[in-house]
Amino acid sequence: MPLHVPPAPTPALRSVLTALGSPAAVRQAPTPTLRSVQGAVSAELPLPVHVLDQVVPRPGQAPRTRLAGWRFLIRAGERSVAAADTMLTPDGWAFSHFFEGPYLVSTERALIQAEALTTDYQPRLLSIPELYMLTLWLHGDTAADASAGAPAPDDLLVPLAPAPPGIAAHRPHRAAELLPVLTLRATRAPLLGSPA
Repeated sequence: MPLHVPPAPTPALRSVLTALGSPAAVRQAPTPTLRSVQGAVSAELPLPVHVLDQVVPRPGQAPRTRLAGWRFLIRAGERSVAAADTMLTPDGWAFSHFFEGPYLVSTERALIQAEALTTDYQPRLLSIPELYMLTLWLHGDTAADASAGAPAPDDLLVPLAPAPPGIAAHRPHRAAELLPVLTLRATRAPLLGSPA
């Protein structure tokens, strides 16, 4: 199996399981599919969610990321019906919210694609807020601490759908190739949005 899914912190998983067991938390979630499930659900495939602090790093600096939370796919039988995010608070890991939508389907599709690769990877999610973009980050060091690090040049980044215009979703890119394109995009973005 080429994907080595890192274990989530136990308090993060426990917070999601507690939320799943709370009828009020599920009923209030903006997730019609999760609310309509009859029977057991499970929290699976924990992925650390890292945020790329600056697409355009300062001269001489490598890209920096920070751990923002853990995301779990919520499954009912053979299908994912939602995702659950956790966040780090001063008191430790806590449930944040349930959601569904295109990133849920896209994440599953990217994970299936990654399973077909011949190289072993540690899956993570990399959020790039400057471009409203989320990628599946396939980290080459499968034994690395999943809560730390930055994309290595040979790591793969798989943009999830919906991807920004001009960037193909579900096409794996080496980090060394995609990050300069994203840097160019981020530096041009203010120009594209300025009035004529």
